[in-house]
Amino acid sequence: MGTPWQPSATPARLTARAALLAQIRQFFADREVLEVQTPVLAAHGVTDPQIPQWRVESAGRWLQTSPEYAMKRLLAAGVGDCYQITPAFRAAEHGRLHNPEFTLLEWYRTGFDAPQLMAEVTALINQVLGYAPIVTRRYADAFIDSGLPDPLSADEAALWQAAADHQLTTPAPDDLDRDGLLDWLLSTQVIPQLPRRCFITHYPASQAVLARLSADDTRVAERFELFCDGVELVNGFDEITDPKALAARWQQDQAKRAQNEDTLPAVDERLLGAMASGLPDCAGVALGVDRLFMLAEGLESIGEGLAFDWDNA
Repeated sequence: MGTPWQPSATPARLTARAALLAQIRQFFADREVLEVQTPVLAAHGVTDPQIPQWRVESAGRWLQTSPEYAMKRLLAAGVGDCYQITPAFRAAEHGRLHNPEFTLLEWYRTGFDAPQLMAEVTALINQVLGYAPIVTRRYADAFIDSGLPDPLSADEAALWQAAADHQLTTPAPDDLDRDGLLDWLLSTQVIPQLPRRCFITHYPASQAVLARLSADDTRVAERFELFCDGVELVNGFDEITDPKALAARWQQDQAKRAQNEDTLPAVDERLLGAMASGLPDCAGVALGVDRLFMLAEGLESIGEGLAFDWDNA
């Protein structure tokens, strides 16, 4: 019989995927947003301790988990509104919603804030998936509406008690820090109760990543995510533009990585230099193309829409 060699997706499905990519490109062409390409192997990885990544030792480079750093250098150079459809990599599990190599759509809009970018995300989602109402909830309200403590004010003991009170078949791992516990509560308790399509906004400041803190409440960040049918599809920021603020965030990341005995990627001095030269006010967003295609086609897993999924590559 020999070794199985057939692709993971059928030719018809690959044709539908190509049509989706063409539709995305037309969406941005209609808005005069420039398509760009940046390296998938680069000198710097991300410092975010929540993102596992691979270093290619023979090349002395990191497989990119997102084109964010490179695209911000383009923005600082005056490229203007831009988008990219690119392979991205995470040294993580594979399953229904995860493949270590995946396709990411990332775009940046100069002069936009988070609500304006959310409106553009809504336009793209409605075009691809068909119209459906999209509800917006603040992160804290989504927790409270799910019967959980206010994540901005509750102490860690109260959050652990909530995890015990709402425990499902899989208990929360006992080595989680506060943000890890909030993520567990979000995924197991909050997301299953969300409306079919729902933006979650104003994440805790400790989860800001590279988003600005809110001018109205510095306990929260101008960060949003979109969930469709319980699937996290989009992660967006009203971007910080101050290189000192970025360096401070990276120092916090490195301290957490050191505490966890993780690899410490070197700080990307090129990005700091680009920001010091002047990163324009902008908002940026990343969207999982494989997940979008899964939802559009009514598939059970993203692997059904890949030419070769992880187990078949």
